[in-house]
Amino acid sequence: MDGNNISSLFEVWNNALQTGDPNKVAELYEPNAILLPTVSNKVRHNHEEIADYFVHFLAKGPEGKVDESNVRTFGDIAINSGVYTFTFKDGSSVQARFSYVYRWNGQDWRIIEHHSSAMPE
Repeated sequence: MDGNNISSLFEVWNNALQTGDPNKVAELYEPNAILLPTVSNKVRHNHEEIADYFVHFLAKGPEGKVDESNVRTFGDIAINSGVYTFTFKDGSSVQARFSYVYRWNGQDWRIIEHHSSAMPE
């Protein structure tokens, strides 16, 4: 799996956001994945908690765009970290730093760790 294919996993995730279905987004995460979300103080530890976060996030009508992407692969683990910007249906936007850690499960890449934090300045 090359870096371009790992980078394209963001589009898969962003397309899941566009469905408006929090379960479609949560399905992209391993069952024991950790989500450190942008607009919540709560760490999410499983599909149920991750889907709960996306109920509220998806209500804002988010659309993501990667501004900078840095992909590294280590066997069945891949990391994509950088900066993305979300625009919302109310016209507002937020730029945030991200790290996605993916694991190849023999069939596809699943998110095992996702950290997103708004830019500090």
